[in-house]
Amino acid sequence: MVFSFPPGPEDYLYSMLIVFFLVPFLIMMLAMPYIIPKLKEKGHFVRDMYKKDFPEIPVNGGLILLLFAIFSLSILTLFYGKVITPINFTIIMVVALFAFYGMLDDMVNIGRPAKLILLYYCAYPLIPFITTSVLILPIVGQVDLSLIYLQIIIPTYVPVVANLVNMHSGFNGLAPGLSLILLSTLLLKTFLYGNIYNALFIVCLTGALLAYFFFENYPARILWGNLGALSVGAAIGALIVTQGFVVSGFIMLIPHTVNFLMYVYWRLKSRTYPLTKFGHIRDDGTLEVPNQLTLKWVLPYYFRMTERQGAYAMYGLTALFCVIGFYYPG
Repeated sequence: MVFSFPPGPEDYLYSMLIVFFLVPFLIMMLAMPYIIPKLKEKGHFVRDMYKKDFPEIPVNGGLILLLFAIFSLSILTLFYGKVITPINFTIIMVVALFAFYGMLDDMVNIGRPAKLILLYYCAYPLIPFITTSVLILPIVGQVDLSLIYLQIIIPTYVPVVANLVNMHSGFNGLAPGLSLILLSTLLLKTFLYGNIYNALFIVCLTGALLAYFFFENYPARILWGNLGALSVGAAIGALIVTQGFVVSGFIMLIPHTVNFLMYVYWRLKSRTYPLTKFGHIRDDGTLEVPNQLTLKWVLPYYFRMTERQGAYAMYGLTALFCVIGFYYPG
């Protein structure tokens, strides 16, 4: 690989990226302490099943995260409007569509066939911004998939990533922490090898996500819900496909993919291993999980671990694959 910095004075670029990251970060840090208790007052909360007293935790933090990321970009268009490329607003539209779907799915059970069709077309607006259909595959080398890449892989890749992010969750801060690792790695790769101007909204989203993570990290004061997982997952998928990181992005998401395959096996063996969403807490504060058929439960099944330790183990695993994916060409 050869480093390819975006055009323009480097000092301007660095300062711009800092602003796009810090503005949403600071807004989130200032606003969250006021918003969290109001959510609970209005009855928007769920029980935290991995705490002894099952405390009530405000939910739907993903809506706040997305709102302030978009709000920050809106403000920054006043000062940096000329460098914010149209693809940023298309990514916002795609991410918002996934968020709206998450809200609708929480209210009405849409069903799997409708879900597949809706999410496929939610990612469709990204296709005009795809500049190449060439993949660099291990052993095989460069492969041009042409229309298959544009019409099948691209609009399928984004909803798959969104659902993988949504499924790999359950501990305080697990899904936001993993998403933060993925987005940070992808943004660094974009800065060095891609076009960072096409990812300025993602920079805003990552800044907001870092601030949000402090509030959902153990012990969580808020949870982001399906809306947060689907919208941030869609942002991860959109960044991957628009920057041409399809193969390296797949490598980074291997732990999420393994988690999904384990879930499929669990469903097939549901008569032997009944489906359940949560484990329990022992008297010493360690996790007691029902089986080892989801990735986050593997280590707690064999070793005594706390919820915080289980989440950190998953962070380390994803970080390892992110490093591998970062150095993968393409």
